[in-house]
Order: sequence, then C-alpha cells, then structure tokens
Amino acid sequence: MSKFQLKWGILATGGIAESFGRDLTVNPETRDRNDIEHVVVAAASSSSADRAKKYLKEVSAPDSAKAYGSYKELVEDDNVDIIYVATPHSHHYQNTMLCLEAGKNVLCEKSLTVNAAQAEALIKKAREKNLFLMEALWTRYHPISVYAREIVTSGKLGTVERVFSDNSIGAPPETSFDDKHRMVNPDLAGGALLDLGIYALTWVFQTLYTTQENPQPPTVQSAIRTYEKTGVDQQTTMLLTFPRSSGEGDAHAIATTGMRVPSDPNGGLEAPSIRIQGTKGELMVYPPAYRPTRSKLVLGDGTVDQKDWPHPGPGAGSGFKNGFGGSFGPEGEGMGMFWEADECAYALKEGRKEGRYETLEESLVIMRVMDQVRGQHGFKLPEKIETTEYPVEL
Repeated sequence: MSKFQLKWGILATGGIAESFGRDLTVNPETRDRNDIEHVVVAAASSSSADRAKKYLKEVSAPDSAKAYGSYKELVEDDNVDIIYVATPHSHHYQNTMLCLEAGKNVLCEKSLTVNAAQAEALIKKAREKNLFLMEALWTRYHPISVYAREIVTSGKLGTVERVFSDNSIGAPPETSFDDKHRMVNPDLAGGALLDLGIYALTWVFQTLYTTQENPQPPTVQSAIRTYEKTGVDQQTTMLLTFPRSSGEGDAHAIATTGMRVPSDPNGGLEAPSIRIQGTKGELMVYPPAYRPTRSKLVLGDGTVDQKDWPHPGPGAGSGFKNGFGGSFGPEGEGMGMFWEADECAYALKEGRKEGRYETLEESLVIMRVMDQVRGQHGFKLPEKIETTEYPVEL
C-alpha cells in the first residue's frame, strides 16, 4: 500500500522550526502510523537563503529541498502542500494570511494570532479558499491528552467539577531576558499569557469544553502582574466558569501562568501542574504542561494508576536527538511535534479542513478568552501587531 506523503514548507527557521523539522524526519511507523509520511521540500528565512540552506541541513532535509530568502518565494512553490508558520505570534496573522492568499494549507504555531479579530479573519479566508488551517497546539495531539479526554468522557471521574492548570517557568524577566527577547518584547507580542498561558488554557478547555456535547464559552475573571520595563504580563491568573447544559451545574477552572516561579521546582518530578477533579476521583498530569510525560489517576474506590508517556523515535544508538531552547532530550527520542504533523497529514488525506482535537471554532473561543483577560487590564500590544489589515510590514 502506498503511503500518503505530505510535502512541507517551513516558514521561518528559528528554534521551534528546528524542533519541528527534526521531528518530521522520524518515521511515523515508530508511532504506529503506517500509511503516511512527511518530507520537508522547502524552507524560507526572512534573513537570507543561506540561513534557509543551513536550516535544511540541520533538519536533515533531502538534498532536493529548496531554500528561499523570502516568504513570498516559499508560498509560490507549487511542490509545497502545507506550510508550517514558525514565526513569533506577533507575525502569525500577516504570515498566515500570506500563505492562505497564495492557496496554501497552513499549520500555524500557537497562539494562532494575538487577538480574536485576527483569528476570525484567518478562518474566514481559509474557508473562502477551501484550505486546511490548524493552530499548532501540539499538546492536543499527544497520547496523554487523548487519554485525559477519554478519562473525562468515560465517566471514571464522575462529574468533573473543577480543573487547576498551570504552565509557568522559573525565569524572572529582569534577569532572564533582555528587553528585545520575544518573551518580554511587545513588538513580538511578548508576555506570559500568549506564550505560556495558552497551554494552561488548553488543559482547561480540552477537559471542560472539548468533551462537552454542547460546549459553551466560559465567563472570565482575571489578575495580571505587569512587567514594568516593557509593559507585558509576567504573571496571569484566570478564573473561568463553564456553563453546562447537562444539568450538572457550572464547572470551575483556574488557569495560571508566570515567569517568576516554575510549575514544579523539581523539574516535573513531584508536583502535578494539572489537576482534573471529579466527584469520583482525580487525574493529575505532571509538568511541563506543553509536553507532559507522566499522569496519575486516583479514584475514590482505591484505584491508583500511574502512567509514563514516553515520546517515540528512532531509538538509542540512532544518533537522533531533538529538543528546544538549547537542550536535547535522550538520544533516539522525538520531541512530540510529529503528532500534530500526523494530524495534518490525515486531515489532508481525508479532505478535512481543520484538526479533530481543536476545531477552528475552539481556537477562536480561546482567543476571545485571552482578549477578555487583556481587556480587563488594559493590556494592549502595538497597533501594527493587533491590526487585521493586510499586508502590513512588521
């Protein structure tokens, strides 16, 4: 049986793009996906074609892969099936619109945009052009997330009443970043909420919204601590109330994110960062929230079920390594970005125009929540970053 081959173009060549590109080289058969394959056929860097060439070498792309020194050249490449947008989220709207206008399917890094109006415009354009569009919220496609949603819908936890969700890093902004760093630079849509908080919200939404038959958007109250040097949020906490039409009453969630203290000072070994609590028990997920590898189910009947969730790959002795931020995981182990890539392949193979585990409508609802949080505190980014005008030079 011939495999469905998805031909990728990579827009931007930074750290996250390198991790994604390396994961695309991992044979899908290592994760029991036997009917698809991925290949990087082109990459573009806004700085130079030489940087794109270097990227292609770093991710072991085929010698035939094309290197471009502009994004416009990439989107005009007829050999590209789908483009992975890997720029900072400040640039997602402009870059994704460029791809869609050129008739390209898109996997865009999270957050999809910086506000809901931009997300709406991209969704409208994708539907007008009959193109696939998905937010690269990779955690949604990890087996541990599939398991968590199944635990909720199975009723093992009873009625889920509340969720605690945290994604924080121990990186005080004044000592960890200069003012131009994407984490704190308003011109790059910096701040904890859009970069880190979206993962805390992801766990809340995939357990209290995605799992509902008739999901309703939550009401939101929030607190923000501003980083005074640049004006972005360095710590944000959200209280969300989810109405339910099932007669079970409202569900509550606390989603929090910050730069000053980590979710677990012991590197994710001891303290859960997600707690999904129901009337019959609790599911705990250990940090990091974006790439968890451990869970613990505790039920009122005495059941305790601890699971490890390793990331597959070529295996020890292969020489393969992947990671992010200058550190690599164990040899032979993938980063886990291939699961979202697999979803793109199956969607295009089947003719779907969005992801299964986070629809475009849900991405939009989450963007509206983050809009509300920022609005409650007057947290605005530069107009050129917030605008829905296209094209705008950034």
